[in-house]
Amino acid sequence: MTSAALRTRLRWEVGIVLALSFGASAVYAIVSIVERLTRDTALSQQTATINRPLSDRPVFDLVSQLLAFAFGLAPVALVVYLLWSGARPHLARLGLGRPPRARGAWWGREIGGGVLLAAAIGIPGIAFYLFAKAIGINATVVPTALDTAWWAVPVLVLQALRAALGEELIVVAYLCDRFRRLGVGPWATIVSSALLRGSYHLYQGFGGFIGNVVMGVVFGWAYQRWGRALPLIVAHWVLDIVSFAGYPLALALWPALFAAPAG
Repeated sequence: MTSAALRTRLRWEVGIVLALSFGASAVYAIVSIVERLTRDTALSQQTATINRPLSDRPVFDLVSQLLAFAFGLAPVALVVYLLWSGARPHLARLGLGRPPRARGAWWGREIGGGVLLAAAIGIPGIAFYLFAKAIGINATVVPTALDTAWWAVPVLVLQALRAALGEELIVVAYLCDRFRRLGVGPWATIVSSALLRGSYHLYQGFGGFIGNVVMGVVFGWAYQRWGRALPLIVAHWVLDIVSFAGYPLALALWPALFAAPAG
């Protein structure tokens, strides 16, 4: 296969992967923000719910939530298949597996780095969300409406894992590999990845877009610098677990800040 044919094939591949995952989410989010902006109600008085019931019958809701988790990992499985290497570590092109010349419990260091990264992103992120909501450029984000179900927390942990695996392996690791093979420079890749991350969060408002672009730049730079996906996955998972499972507590402690607008 010639280099030109290979580049064409890779462009089609990237387009298909994104159409099956976060590219489609970005299109829906853009339509959503346009719809929100054309309502009579101000954006700051609207609500964006992330995890909502899928059935009004608890047993079928649980089954549907688990199916959504399982099938939501299909695009991740696709990029694992596409970037699988016959040699160990098999997922090196996705930044997973034992790093070269690693010693000892390398995974412990990467997990610890992910927790620190979550703290560095999460604390300013909460402050920025409240600021964006206060100045009217963001909807009120309700991380979950599943708090009455006994299985809510385990399901929310799984949904957080799905989001972390999907976003970090597709939007960062996969795009980094494919863009590099297409001759795209590191910073163009970081910015493109960050803008994509921000765009599929536009359903939350412009604060969600800006905050996720900043997060995308930080995560993209970290991946370009160290080539490791596990810290990003851990950081994203921790952030979403705290957001999803901690929302009822935040609502109870600070209802004026986190409650959905009346009516």
